[in-house]
Amino acid sequence: MNEIIGYIGAFLSAITFMPQVWQAYKTKSVGDLSIYMILIVVLSTIIWLYYGISTGSGPVIAANTIVLALSLVLLYFKLTFKKSS
Repeated sequence: MNEIIGYIGAFLSAITFMPQVWQAYKTKSVGDLSIYMILIVVLSTIIWLYYGISTGSGPVIAANTIVLALSLVLLYFKLTFKKSS
């Protein structure tokens, strides 16, 4: 049961970036997003992912794999979308 709760929590944590990624994709605008925030999220997620892998924690691995993917998409958007005037 704890594992199921862990996966539910991991899923909910992991999808926190989905609305932002979708909004950025639709509007092609990421001007209000801080590149530093995105880089910190990417770094912290890599560290959490390493921890999850080293401890064999499925929920930690699952959540951080999704967060890393979404964060990298946001980083890509930040680096490629033109700044609006």
